[in-house]
Amino acid sequence: MNEIIVLGVFLLLALGAYWSMVIFPRQRDFQKQQKYVRTLSVGDEMITYGGIIGKVVSIEAEAGTAHLEIADGVVIKIVSASLMRPYNPEELAENAQKAIQASAEE
Repeated sequence: MNEIIVLGVFLLLALGAYWSMVIFPRQRDFQKQQKYVRTLSVGDEMITYGGIIGKVVSIEAEAGTAHLEIADGVVIKIVSASLMRPYNPEELAENAQKAIQASAEE
């Protein structure tokens, strides 16, 4: 009988640890992303999860989509949740330089 109680407590602790280390951080990141997407406005330059850089032309909030201009006259319709972060050329270049330096050091 004691083994069953110990096993039950162990399983509960393992489930709690899994939730706190895997599920909770993902939920928090997803909620943060959704909050960010709701603050988007027309004219923002964005990077998508696929790495496409473009300018937000319009947002259809009720449909969960956005129109992104990726070149002059080329507008694509994407799921607004795929807009990952604002496009900042300086930050992007800095991160690329750090990656190059890190690979050179290895």
